[in-house]
Amino acid sequence: MVKLNNQKREEYAKQILKGLQVEDREQFRELFLVLHPTEQIEIFMTFESGSQKLVHHFLTPEEFAEIFQGLDSIDQEKVVKELDKTYAAEMFNTMYADDVADFLAEAQDVNVETILNSMDKVEAEEVKELLAYEPETAGAIMTKEFIRVSSAAKASDVIRQLRQLGPEAETIYYLYVVDREETLVGVVSLRDLIIAPEHEIVEHLMSTRVVSVSDTADQEEVAKVIQKYDFLAVPVVTAKGTLAGIVTVDDIIDVLEEEATEDLGEFSASRGATDVNVTAFTAARKRAPWIILLMFFGLITAEVIGQFEETLEAIVLLAAFIPLIMDSAGNTGTQSLAVAVRGLALGTINKKGVGKMIRREFGTGVMLGLICMLVLGITVTFIHGNWLLAFIVGVSIFLTLSIATIVGATVPLIINKLKLDPAIASGPFITTVNDILGLLIYFSIATALLDFL
Repeated sequence: MVKLNNQKREEYAKQILKGLQVEDREQFRELFLVLHPTEQIEIFMTFESGSQKLVHHFLTPEEFAEIFQGLDSIDQEKVVKELDKTYAAEMFNTMYADDVADFLAEAQDVNVETILNSMDKVEAEEVKELLAYEPETAGAIMTKEFIRVSSAAKASDVIRQLRQLGPEAETIYYLYVVDREETLVGVVSLRDLIIAPEHEIVEHLMSTRVVSVSDTADQEEVAKVIQKYDFLAVPVVTAKGTLAGIVTVDDIIDVLEEEATEDLGEFSASRGATDVNVTAFTAARKRAPWIILLMFFGLITAEVIGQFEETLEAIVLLAAFIPLIMDSAGNTGTQSLAVAVRGLALGTINKKGVGKMIRREFGTGVMLGLICMLVLGITVTFIHGNWLLAFIVGVSIFLTLSIATIVGATVPLIINKLKLDPAIASGPFITTVNDILGLLIYFSIATALLDFL
């Protein structure tokens, strides 16, 4: 298998493209098929539409399936529309059921029923089973291509079974043991099978301490199980204990990427609009509700400033420090928000850990406030020659940062308690709340000491 750096990839792609342009099937296959599937996908995506169509003709459906399942959903839709129906059906038949289900679930402009009807009956039924589950559950992301064995089978029989079914399974490092009712009763590793005597039965080799997940479990919970136990795959069972499928670590990596993207969207108040392939209209539509909401919060900020109009008129210089107070409060609160959301996402914050985390964040805010108060006190006194103004700004920044960390840490905890995603306590929301609190503190202190300024 050939590995390419950026320069070699460009040169190699030109050679492959030349083979396509002159329609030299043998040359193309010789150069293209020695590449890793990831390299094949990257080179395929550099081709123009006409050249991509030639790739379909030069590769078998099984070979092209490796490329297809590595494309994003938008590119997959474009490719499917260009494929011959028979070719597409054969390709879907060779793909893992979960990959086909993922495509059909995300596709916007394809006829799902037409594709399912064109597939082999057994393959189509497996895909339909996966599509029947709620999105983002273990059942929706599990694969049906795995090896299940009987507890009464001999080691030698299982090895023969592996030789026959192994090429079609996603993973064979662990085999799942079921009884006559298809109930999951144990797990046996490939290593134990290989070193066991030929006539040893699986029941004596398997471990009965099986960690599994429910088919209705949230995909994040499945990710936590795989991360906690360092599994390559975890079995998925129904409410009756029947083995329904497995979730592999490569699918979990996709889940983690998806969840991280979702949380990033929540943090930035742009959920659903972080994909660069989304149109400007769609991005604006998804961001608008948050922007409008935050705009109204901005009116509250303006009202706070308006309430202290007399103070500002008396000492106009106070206005120069408003951005400093607001920015510092927002930045500090967002940092604490990130700490809290990360702890909740990883499950590292329990009932005992909540108080510890809040105390730590408060302590951090106090220390940051003291440092900033000292720096600002010296700087403002030196620049403006007014030690009382320096005192007002310094004490305000100290109290603001101390409180901002508490707000940033506690709001996501409260939201999580309400059974909502803590990431919706987005950065802009926390920033706006802390802006308001910071201004109230600043102008309250300034108004109280106005006669001495």
